[in-house]
Amino acid sequence: MAVLLSVLAYLFAVVASTCLVASVAILGRDGLYRLRANLRPYLWNARRQIALLVAVLLTSAAGRGGLQAVSEVYGWRATGTIFAIEGGFVAWIQGTLLSPVATVYFSWIYIYAYVFLLAFPVLAYGALSSPRTLKRLLVAYALNYAIGLVVYTLVFAHGPRNVGIVTSLLFTFNPGFQELAAQVNENANVFPSLHTSLSMTVATFAYLTREEYPVWTVMSAWIAGSVMLATMYLGIHWLIDVLGGIVLALGCVAASNRMVDRLEPDRRSPRSADDRSTGAPSREGEGTRRR
Repeated sequence: MAVLLSVLAYLFAVVASTCLVASVAILGRDGLYRLRANLRPYLWNARRQIALLVAVLLTSAAGRGGLQAVSEVYGWRATGTIFAIEGGFVAWIQGTLLSPVATVYFSWIYIYAYVFLLAFPVLAYGALSSPRTLKRLLVAYALNYAIGLVVYTLVFAHGPRNVGIVTSLLFTFNPGFQELAAQVNENANVFPSLHTSLSMTVATFAYLTREEYPVWTVMSAWIAGSVMLATMYLGIHWLIDVLGGIVLALGCVAASNRMVDRLEPDRRSPRSADDRSTGAPSREGEGTRRR
């Protein structure tokens, strides 16, 4: 327990400090003022989306072990099929990139940069002129976890490190990570890769809000790509898991946009700047840029 608390404390310190630096660099002074002013009303406005995400996370935490047991008995045992399809691709990735520097980089990416990637957009979208994008992001997170939990129950598969074709590099870099991983995941929960799906979700939202945050668009794409590569380099996921995560992310982004827009249609005209993800022009955003 002491090891786990130490890892969590360091994780919190790293993510909090990186979020602070990114907020100052990307949001700027005006963005930070807007975030402060929006904090309470946006939290209240997005209370249903927050409650949905919390409910899904609690369900996942409480039911993960039981559903894993169900999957082991009734799920499709897909490890052999996955290996037959892609062969030694992950072993090739690890063997090609293997070095102490790469192991440190991808381990940090997999743990610290990943959590930062999920946390910072909440701050960034809290500084926009409407809470709509923030709501969409929260719903997309919930959908990723909910659908992932269902698929994990239906598909029983182990990752490359569990079948002996690659070395498990994450835990050799920092054995304490094993305590953290044991709290949030099961060895047979590999398809799809939720690290990939959630990273791709963030990168997609960043692209949809690229006019508001161009620097974040580039940064999130780099981190998301590194996360996907890290899952394979570290021996945690197969290429098929990563591809499944990308498909899941794109589906969740599209579904979250539709769900939020249908439940809470925007009756304002013109639309707010962060509604560009629907494809409609935004006069408010243009006016803001002119000023």
